[in-house]
Amino acid sequence: MICAGETSGELYGAMLSREIKGLWPDVRIFGIGGSRMKAEGVTIIAPISHVIGIAEAIRHAWEIISAFKRAKETLITQRPDILVLIDYPDFNLALAKKAKEAGIPVLYYVSPQVWAWRSGRVKKIASLVNKMAVLFPFEVDYYKKTGLPCEFVGHPIAEGINVHQSKEELKKSLGLDPQKKVITLLPGSRPNEIKRHQAIIKEVAVRINREFPGMQIIVPLVSGTNIQEHLPDYARVVYGRTTEAVACSEAAAVTSGTATLETALSGTPMVVFYKVSPLTFHLVKFLAKIKFISLVNLLSGKEVVKELLQEEATPERVFSEIKRILGDPAYRDNMISNLEKIGNIMQGKRPSVRVAEITGEMAGWSA
Repeated sequence: MICAGETSGELYGAMLSREIKGLWPDVRIFGIGGSRMKAEGVTIIAPISHVIGIAEAIRHAWEIISAFKRAKETLITQRPDILVLIDYPDFNLALAKKAKEAGIPVLYYVSPQVWAWRSGRVKKIASLVNKMAVLFPFEVDYYKKTGLPCEFVGHPIAEGINVHQSKEELKKSLGLDPQKKVITLLPGSRPNEIKRHQAIIKEVAVRINREFPGMQIIVPLVSGTNIQEHLPDYARVVYGRTTEAVACSEAAAVTSGTATLETALSGTPMVVFYKVSPLTFHLVKFLAKIKFISLVNLLSGKEVVKELLQEEATPERVFSEIKRILGDPAYRDNMISNLEKIGNIMQGKRPSVRVAEITGEMAGWSA
């Protein structure tokens, strides 16, 4: 049973399911997921949530409660050989408790952000989970003192960065002019993220076109989402092509999340921006113990890319940073050099394959 509560986790669940099926074709997988997990042969018992933040969680409370009830009932009646939890901590830890009571081993893939806030959860996790598979090397230290087995497996996003074409070839594949430069604007993967950021994206596109009229603009979206704001014709919307879009770009404006890591691994300079509800922002600001929010800066331990949050996330500030990336060679080169170091951290890691192997080991399946 695999439980992936939201969009990015569902992608990792799909990639993991594919590897498990490749190693053990007769294994039956069920759980909480979406269309990508379903396409890999997973029986979906409840859909993923697109909720992010405190206010959104309150509005969708009944939907979350109903999904948990179905997950708990399925866990008990189907009794899987192993439960694999992917991020989504409050929901998944409650499910882990039920699994432990039923004697079902639990593998937690993608650690809750205990390094950012609520570090006391480490003890709770250690009491409910049999093993952690974490995405970042610094996360291992948080679990060492508990005695909980923990392995750095790498980030699954790195598995999808397999772009070998030139920028010109990538532009052609996206229907763009291969001789003109590109800027990518990423509004987010969840519907509520896109809704909050679409006005910023539109205005930044207008400013880019006004000052750099020869520049091509791409707005990548996840399949199944859409942007309600009417974008100008020169801003091309593409679906499911984020990797190619950022790889052929001179710069990118990226909402905070896994897209920042994907952009970093492509070696594309960026500015990070993000808005959440005021309630969520002030609560996280009060509780969080981190200096940065983007994965790029967290992994680097310093400010490599500019982060513009809440009131600072304005079209003027985002465009100003893009302009600096394009016009300041020393600033641009220093950023690219630091992005390469992040690529080195993930080099040689195949997280979906490794986590599939760990799953089989814990479940007791034959090699």
